[in-house]
Amino acid sequence: MELALAQAREAGAAGEVPVGAVVVWQGQVIATGRNAPISAHDPTAHAEVMALRAAALVLGNYRLDECELFVTLEPCAMCSGAMLNARLRRVVYGASEPRTGAAGSVINLFTLQLNHQTALKGGVLAEAGRALLQSFFHQRRADQRAAFQKAYPLRDDALRTPEAAFEGLPGYFWLPHYVTDLPALGGLRLHYLDEHKANAETWGMPRLTYLCLHDSSCWSYMFHKLIPQLVESGHRVIAPDLIGFGKSDKPKKIGFHTFSRHRQILLEFVARLDLQNIVLVLAAKSALLGLSLPMAAAQRYRGFRHISASLLTSDDLAMKEGYQAWRQASKRRAGNAVPVEEGDESASMDELANIACEMPFPSKSYRVAVRAFGVMRVESELDTGPKLLLKAEQFWLEQRVG
Repeated sequence: MELALAQAREAGAAGEVPVGAVVVWQGQVIATGRNAPISAHDPTAHAEVMALRAAALVLGNYRLDECELFVTLEPCAMCSGAMLNARLRRVVYGASEPRTGAAGSVINLFTLQLNHQTALKGGVLAEAGRALLQSFFHQRRADQRAAFQKAYPLRDDALRTPEAAFEGLPGYFWLPHYVTDLPALGGLRLHYLDEHKANAETWGMPRLTYLCLHDSSCWSYMFHKLIPQLVESGHRVIAPDLIGFGKSDKPKKIGFHTFSRHRQILLEFVARLDLQNIVLVLAAKSALLGLSLPMAAAQRYRGFRHISASLLTSDDLAMKEGYQAWRQASKRRAGNAVPVEEGDESASMDELANIACEMPFPSKSYRVAVRAFGVMRVESELDTGPKLLLKAEQFWLEQRVG
């Protein structure tokens, strides 16, 4: 197993997942192998398969019934099948593999009633093999974070929550997407989720795009229970983190956060992704911001849906039903903050959601947007705010009449 671990280290140094194997015949090592799928462009080039191929060439026979194979990680189904076909006398592995292991973790192919039985032993130098894997993936994540930083440089007047702060977050397993070149962003990085099934079946209905807008009580994690439901129904889900929240950059100055600026960023974001058939998914305190978007490009929108902090949603509402929603949102916000005062809705979320909603803010300096949204008023933006309100009200009134 020590020799197999040496092979694993070589694999890791070459950028492959560090797994190594050796084949022993009559007490002598006759073949070695290490992971090489990437360099060999071969999905079957696992350490065990590489070692089996080399051993078969040495002995001039694909049957290796007098041989033992030692491998640093529990073999997968493919490698276990190859071992059984080679009729190995014994297989010894190190660390278990709870996700794909076929020697007992997920399934045990070695217990099948075949015409040949291969003995099996696990856990040999398991900690050493596991440590190699953990170190490899830790470094790879660090390299990925460094690449993100290089691709999306941080402005001097902004903060960025380290990716490590979000590791291990239950129910939030989606790939991140970023945009930096929207004019209104000014070089800031906006994070968003974009989830959908390819060639999804929507039972004869056009595929909808659900644009989910969180409020200042949380970030895109707010929708982690809803997103799988919508995707499973065949639709596309876009969930941005507003600037200052989640994985998006966080300007240090409270003056950055105006209603008009956040609205403009969202308008440019929708145009950049060329979103169509949009159904707005609005948290209770993001209604005014969200409902101000369609009047800029009404042809992109189909309707909206309200969502509560407990993630209990209403049915989709058509555009023509938006006037009353706009009036209620405007009345609720008259003289008050646009989204939500800090902590307003978090009390009704479960404990996990409360913890998740705090993850983007490792210190008080990261919470500028939360504080800003608590005092931000449409009316305070001189003449822009009132004109926008009147224009939006007229837009929704025309939708209702139409």
